[in-house]
Amino acid sequence: MSGSEAFFLCRCLLVVVTVRLGLTLFSYNRVRGVVTRLNARQCASMGELRLFAWGVAAAARFVPGATCLTQALSGQYLLARKGNASNIRIGIERGTGEQLKAHAWLVSDNQIVLGGSIDGFAHLVDHGSR
Repeated sequence: MSGSEAFFLCRCLLVVVTVRLGLTLFSYNRVRGVVTRLNARQCASMGELRLFAWGVAAAARFVPGATCLTQALSGQYLLARKGNASNIRIGIERGTGEQLKAHAWLVSDNQIVLGGSIDGFAHLVDHGSR
């Protein structure tokens, strides 16, 4: 790993830890408000999206409880810092019976950045960059 990659990974780790801590101490809406306060309007390139997905996913492996929501919010913040717009998509798994299973994805320009496949989930809401 090059020095710039290691620095980027450390930055991702810091954001994932901060978002995870924020979700533990505060409400989702409050954390989302902080994440989306940045003015992000442009679309990221596919290379940038892959880089951010790699950085957040790799950093999340070191953070206990870094769920899909933590990762999606972290990715959204990192993208917004570069001026790139994205949405958090929240859905529930279809046919789960008694137990409700929710999932979150990070989506930018109709491309899933983090969260895996949307198949088998019913879309509930999108929360975008402001």
